[in-house]
Amino acid sequence: MTSTRDWLPQNHEALYQQAMITFAYITETPNRNRMGFATNTPQGTFLTEWMTKLDAFQTALEDWRDPTQRTPVKTERLREREKDFKVAYRTLYTGFLKESALVTDEDLLAMALPKRSTGHTPAPIATTYPDFDIDSGTIRRLTIHFYDQGKKKSKAKPNGQHGAEIRWAILDAPPTKFADLVHSSFDTHTPFTLEFDEDQRGKTVYFGLRWENTRGEKGPWGEIESAIIP
Repeated sequence: MTSTRDWLPQNHEALYQQAMITFAYITETPNRNRMGFATNTPQGTFLTEWMTKLDAFQTALEDWRDPTQRTPVKTERLREREKDFKVAYRTLYTGFLKESALVTDEDLLAMALPKRSTGHTPAPIATTYPDFDIDSGTIRRLTIHFYDQGKKKSKAKPNGQHGAEIRWAILDAPPTKFADLVHSSFDTHTPFTLEFDEDQRGKTVYFGLRWENTRGEKGPWGEIESAIIP
């Protein structure tokens, strides 16, 4: 396995089986600590989030497996949980494993992940940022349509960019720094959608976006924008 572009299986079961191989290896305490994923580190915190998303994907898959009990609701739930997990899985690989000096090619292969490619030009760090529009036309939902700076008519990402990091928070006043946007998500393709609870309607959500390349390196932040939860 040498390509890093299409390494995630499209089949639900194949994706789950690969993820469980990764899970079994990276959660072994000696491996976890050696590769820099101790529980009191940012890497360890992300790994915990990744495992939570894996658990949600697993639960939805188990609920969907029996064709005699399968419903459109279960199918849609599986699709959503799988999409959410894939984003986290890609981030685990590109942002925390592939470029870490603590992780060897042997580690990657043991986790059923692509080893580092050689002989290719490294992906550039973005010099532009994502512009975006916020669609609030659906109750309890905000949809972010993002595109490269000044290129609203195109959905293409800048060369070498894997996707957009999306930081957001519900706040009573405009943030003074990006660290105030305490929630972090990642999406490889526009649009990005957030769902909210009924008691959150009328509150203001602030967003900040930046590009991230295939090596997990970040570009500059764009403008912070806001929207009211419909």
